[in-house]
Amino acid sequence: MALKARTVVVHDLNQIEHAIDVTAESLYEAIAQALAALRGHDWVGDIGKGLTTVTVKVRHPEVTHVVKIQDFENWLNRGCKSPADTALKARLRQMLGMGKQ
Repeated sequence: MALKARTVVVHDLNQIEHAIDVTAESLYEAIAQALAALRGHDWVGDIGKGLTTVTVKVRHPEVTHVVKIQDFENWLNRGCKSPADTALKARLRQMLGMGKQ
């Protein structure tokens, strides 16, 4: 997959919207990068789980995806179909400080 510029938007539990620009190969990699970056700042409130959504907008060609945190985490914890999938999920877990699961 090719790297694409994406804008990721997530609301914290105080309903404050946070947007961050990332460069990622996939939808879930963009979400992981954004969550890892936002969780590291004191000015970002807690980000919910479960039904909390993350919006990812690819800039070119312009496409918008809305993903529930719960669906992202389920995908991350689900079995892998290929060595590439295994490597991607391991890298994203590490990025999020989740270690091995």
